[in-house]
Amino acid sequence: MSEDEGITVKKDENFSEWYNQVVLRAELADFSPVKGCMVIRPYGFQIWEKIKGYLDKRIQETGHSNAYFPLFIPENLLQKEADHVEGFSPEVAWVTQGGNTPLEERLAIRPTSETIMYTMYSKWIRSYRDLPLLINQWANVVRWETKMTKLFMRTREFLWQEGHTVHATKEEADEEVMKMLHVYEEVYEKILAIPVILGKKTENEKFAGALYTTTCEALMPDKKAVQGCTSHNLGQHFSKVFDITFTDKDEKKKYAWQTSWGLTTRTIATLIMVHSDDKGLVLPPEVAPIEAVIVPILFKKGKESVIEAAVAIKDSLSSFRVELDDREGYSAGYKFNHWEVRGVPVRIEVGPRDVKNNQAVLVRRDSGEKRTVPIECINEEVKTLIKDIQSNLFNKAEAFLNENTHVVDDYEEFMALMKDNGGIIKVNWCGNAGCEEAIKDETGATSSCIPFEGSPNGKCIYCGENANEIVYFAKHY
Repeated sequence: MSEDEGITVKKDENFSEWYNQVVLRAELADFSPVKGCMVIRPYGFQIWEKIKGYLDKRIQETGHSNAYFPLFIPENLLQKEADHVEGFSPEVAWVTQGGNTPLEERLAIRPTSETIMYTMYSKWIRSYRDLPLLINQWANVVRWETKMTKLFMRTREFLWQEGHTVHATKEEADEEVMKMLHVYEEVYEKILAIPVILGKKTENEKFAGALYTTTCEALMPDKKAVQGCTSHNLGQHFSKVFDITFTDKDEKKKYAWQTSWGLTTRTIATLIMVHSDDKGLVLPPEVAPIEAVIVPILFKKGKESVIEAAVAIKDSLSSFRVELDDREGYSAGYKFNHWEVRGVPVRIEVGPRDVKNNQAVLVRRDSGEKRTVPIECINEEVKTLIKDIQSNLFNKAEAFLNENTHVVDDYEEFMALMKDNGGIIKVNWCGNAGCEEAIKDETGATSSCIPFEGSPNGKCIYCGENANEIVYFAKHY
């Protein structure tokens, strides 16, 4: 394998450069000629399709239907909700001309779809019989961020799903918010093998226009946190702006309660960061486009029998996503490195000696462990390995999260931890936004979330007044 195809920096020495090399050399994505945008390559898109496939199934199992709304949003719609547009205005891209004709009204390229969707909802909803309205869309959005592009993590255009639901009561909306937050928790923990912390965002960090925002927070190996998804109760804020009303059973006209929730291609960035190593990508089997690769070790003598055995092994693994790498002109070592960089969970090696002994060698991507097994047992062995790799990756990430979650009462200790990113720090907080902002200014840490469980016991980490909340802080991407 040539040097430019391998990972040339170590994860713990130059995390940012290591990440870029993994993304590029595993052929997940590439930089676009359009500044700030990325091209998702087929291998990367297959990972997104695995995430999307699981999530879309769960979205529909929980009673939602998919729809699609326009990419372009008239300026007057975006301007209808002041807090909402203020939150997005620095990031909105505008279309001002169509062909050679200037537009009478600017069109925003969708930064999010509340305004365009809720205009339609106001037409569709008349009675309590029309509720709940449970709609999701898979789409692209554009946010004209000016920060440095980081593939999958920070780009001007990205892919996501956005659910937007309408309910008759606050209680139903609350239930919807938590239901979808737990679906996202499943995606992270069951599919991506990434443990997450669930909680509610502070007022400073909630979505503009929301009654409250809930989140899944994940910790990266450089001890920075990532907001993995959000699920919002929008209250009646948007329904009053867009006149989403219904006649209830008591024949009174009422404003509806709404929620929105979303997950983006940023999940792929968290996946790469959490599990991958100095050799390249490491993928949990649940999300891997290829679960196992068969590499025949070929010599002139016995070549045909080795190929025949490799094909037979592939046929026996028909219930798995398997690739047979029988390319000519490449050494076995080159192929080993090629698939290691791409994170395939299991490698199966078979050579002349293995054919003679009716066996094959199984190699785990997560640990590098090798095992020689009889060919007739390969199906069961791969099945066991796949399950074990998935759980091992989760357990390893969970141990890291636990080791780097700190309970701190002293602000000097808090600041010392944050000098080295620090991980996630659990503190008592008075609830005053001024203390939250001061901590951010002085340490670079922002609040991750207020956990759903636990009560404050002591004084605010910053001002020393009685605490009203427990809150997690971390440095964030």
